[in-house]
Amino acid sequence: MVDITHKINTLRSATATAIVKVSQQATIDAIVNNLVPKGNVMEMAKTAGLFAVKNTHLSIPDCHPIPIEFTSVEYKIEGLTIEIIFRVKTVYKTGVEVEAMHGASIVALTMYDMLKPIDKEIEIATIKLINKEGGKSSFKNRFPATIKAAVFVCSDSIFAGDKEDRSGKIIVEKLESCGVETAHYEIIPDEVDIIQERTKAYAKENQLVIFTGGTGLSPRDVTPEALAPLLESRIPGIEEAVRNYGQQRMPYAMLSRTVAGTLGKTLVLALPGSTNGARESMDAIFPHVLHVFHILKGNNHDAK
Repeated sequence: MVDITHKINTLRSATATAIVKVSQQATIDAIVNNLVPKGNVMEMAKTAGLFAVKNTHLSIPDCHPIPIEFTSVEYKIEGLTIEIIFRVKTVYKTGVEVEAMHGASIVALTMYDMLKPIDKEIEIATIKLINKEGGKSSFKNRFPATIKAAVFVCSDSIFAGDKEDRSGKIIVEKLESCGVETAHYEIIPDEVDIIQERTKAYAKENQLVIFTGGTGLSPRDVTPEALAPLLESRIPGIEEAVRNYGQQRMPYAMLSRTVAGTLGKTLVLALPGSTNGARESMDAIFPHVLHVFHILKGNNHDAK
């Protein structure tokens, strides 16, 4: 199956439909008046759909087993056509569109099975997805111009040439995948005055200033102390999102002192310097954190 361990949970929903066509009005009358020999067609089919949607992963090999937290089944009868409307919701890392279509198809098949003794010409027609929400397409931010970022690697050892940078390159790669241009990339030592000078200088020209490294607890980890007096507004939600995401993946993430805040219209971030720490921190908040630039312009959360 596709690896979704890097994704974050969001509210996901999907609606699918299926069409059942019968050949005679007598079949519709039997359904409506609950006269079908095998039982109440709509209730039995609905029950089958509820069982099916929770077990989609057992039928479709690449589907992940996911918690199904809401399901509804509705019917619309027009002439000799029965439309099945199947809705599914969950809070999870992946969508529920296949689950919705699977549920709708099982409802249709159950109706077919129950009606075939009284109607030999039943047809199952189109099964399709009507809509889905909660994935990347639901939170896609659009900007009139490319967002520019400056990325700084804070490390005495990397600055001295004793080690090779990995975390900074991971950040640059993630930014590129989100459509953000890295206008400046630099390795600097763990020095308060240098961190502050770079922050003030590059916040004037870039919407994003990101530091990786220096967020731990050793005497030379000074990035949070350097940034704190410069930031006009801290954004605890970003810091909490990074730590929560990391803590779910390894038990030491709680020891990292991630920083997020604004300097003017620029978002300043201080992220862990380890390879996994940088990668997980970026996965935790990007691309959704880019919505901050709409908010900084005075827009509401509906702006995209």
